[in-house]
Amino acid sequence: MATHRVKIEFYDKEGIRHTVAIEGHVTREKVGRILDYIELMGGTNGGPFSRMAQRPTRSRFERTLTIVLSHFPDKPFTSKEVQQTYRSIYGEDVPLSTISTYLSRLVGRGVLSRTGTSFEWKYVVRSVGFQ
Repeated sequence: MATHRVKIEFYDKEGIRHTVAIEGHVTREKVGRILDYIELMGGTNGGPFSRMAQRPTRSRFERTLTIVLSHFPDKPFTSKEVQQTYRSIYGEDVPLSTISTYLSRLVGRGVLSRTGTSFEWKYVVRSVGFQ
């Protein structure tokens, strides 16, 4: 059986970096506990990952993953919705093809599942299988 891993890094209000990693059978509940820890340590301002989202060193892929996990944890979504959310949070236009590529990679890693056709995929965060 493949080992799955989730690693999250964030900075608290004092600028201290926290790194949390879980490996093995990763569930939505366990990831939720990590998000609770982030909030407890003061690493958010207005919602999960908001402070992380403001760090300029995060890659577009990491930002996309952050958006997916924090804005669409339990509802189906399209690449267009992710693109619009990305634009509203980061103020940056990212080509839809780039967002689609990132979402496809997340499907391949077991983070997302996908239904529909290549014309309009619907994605959903899987409850297990994060890598």
